[in-house]
Amino acid sequence: MKLMLKWKIAFKILPIVVFIVILKYLTHRLDVDFMELNALFTSLVAGTIFLIGFLISGVLSDYKESEKIPSELAASMRTLLDDTLTIYKGKNSQAALAFVEFQKNLPMMLIQWVYKKESTKAMLAKISSMNDFFVEMENEGIQANYIIKMKNEQNQLRKILLRIDTIRDTDFIGSAYAIVEAMAFLTALGLIIIKINPFVVSVFLTSLVTFLVTYMLFLIKDLDNPFDYSEKGETGTEISLKPIHDFVSDVNELNYDESYKVMLG
Repeated sequence: MKLMLKWKIAFKILPIVVFIVILKYLTHRLDVDFMELNALFTSLVAGTIFLIGFLISGVLSDYKESEKIPSELAASMRTLLDDTLTIYKGKNSQAALAFVEFQKNLPMMLIQWVYKKESTKAMLAKISSMNDFFVEMENEGIQANYIIKMKNEQNQLRKILLRIDTIRDTDFIGSAYAIVEAMAFLTALGLIIIKINPFVVSVFLTSLVTFLVTYMLFLIKDLDNPFDYSEKGETGTEISLKPIHDFVSDVNELNYDESYKVMLG
C-alpha cells in the first residue's frame, strides 16, 4: 500500500509517457521527424526546468508552513479544553461543564469541514457560538482573565480555520502554471519531431524528459493544495491530521465522577 502511494503520481502519468512514445514511433516510421537537435530546443528544455524549479520552491515553502497548522489547531483546542476543565474543577461551574460537552463535538465537526462535508460559514458560526458559554461563565462570576484567555484561543481557532480555507481555495500563481504547461507541451512536441540517431536513444530521451517534466507538474499541483482531503483522503501529499485525530481520541475518553474530578485518558 505504501509503495502504491509512493509511486502514485508515476502510475498516473504513465499513460501520457506511453502516448508520447507511440507518437514518436509513428513519426519515425512515417519519416516525419524532420527537426534537427539544436541549441534553441535545448534552451526551451532548460527554460521549462527553470520555471518548474521556481514553481516547486514557492509551493514547497507554503507546504512546509501548512504542516504546522494541524498541530496548532490541536494545541489551541487542548488549551481551550484545559482552561475549561480548570474552571469546572475549581468553581463547579455548570456553564463550564456545558462548554466541555460543546468542545467534544468541535473537533469532529472540524474534521467534517476539512473533508468539505461542512461549510466554512457553519464552522465559523460554531466557533462564534462559544460566546454564549463565555457569557454564562461571566454571569457565574468566573474570573475575567480565564474568559479573556479562552477568547484568545477562540480567535486563534478562527484565524487558523480561515488560513486553511484560503490555502485550499487559492492556486499558486495560475499564470505561471499556464506558461509551464505550454512549455511542457512544446517540449513534448519537439521531442516527437526531432530526429536523434540511433532511434533507441531517441525513444529513451523522449520518454525520460516527458516523464520528468510531467511528473514534476503533477507533483506541484498535488502539493499546491495540501488540504485536499475531500477527493483523496489523508494519503499522498495531503497534510497529516494526526494531531487532531489524537485530540478526538482523548476527548472521547473524557469522563467525570460524582466528586467533580475530571480525568483525561
